[in-house]
Amino acid sequence: MLDQFDITKGWPAQNPSAIQLYSLPTPNGIKISAMLEECGLSYEAHLVNIMEDDQFTPEFLSLNPNNKIPAIIDPDGPGGTPLGLFETGAILVYLAEKTGKFLPEDPAARYETLQWLMWQMGGVGPMFGQLGFFFAFGGKDIEDKRPVERYLNESKRLLGVLDKRLEGRDFIMGSEYSIADIATWPWVRALTSAYKADDALGLATFERVQRWCAACSARPASEVAVVTPKRD
Repeated sequence: MLDQFDITKGWPAQNPSAIQLYSLPTPNGIKISAMLEECGLSYEAHLVNIMEDDQFTPEFLSLNPNNKIPAIIDPDGPGGTPLGLFETGAILVYLAEKTGKFLPEDPAARYETLQWLMWQMGGVGPMFGQLGFFFAFGGKDIEDKRPVERYLNESKRLLGVLDKRLEGRDFIMGSEYSIADIATWPWVRALTSAYKADDALGLATFERVQRWCAACSARPASEVAVVTPKRD
């Protein structure tokens, strides 16, 4: 069933009936591991080591020509036909619709949830990711400080938007956990866990964000997701 996907030549499936996850526990990778865990779906996690350029192999590119993790294959896709997907927003919506979880059925609430998912995809992920590069990783030694200042300021702005949204709400959509939360908390977590940018961002001043991120991170599914797939 899965042999039509060339990626399985590089990462053979041990359980062909399970969803195949090709990932690494980065913020984007954690999103999909968390969703699979939350939904209780059977899946098999394959480590794609981006530090060793696994994402540029012909096998990986056959599933995701954009050479980014994560990607999945669902052997039981629509109509029972196997389906390969990349892009975390698309995967989250697909899994939510497949299981009927974490995306409201009410049309207005559904589109509002998708709105906040797109906010993460278009804002939080790219801006926090650039902050990580310029503040903590390869760009930190650049003499011109305008890039890091730009991404610090934009990250602060986005944190302010989220903090305001969480006023009077447990989660982004209110009392119910949704794909909007699943998409966003791994990136907020990375500001501390990977980038060590707490002080530069004044993260402690965003009290609602801090409370919300702690609650999201403490979920059993989240605790599994941050170490899935296991690194060698």
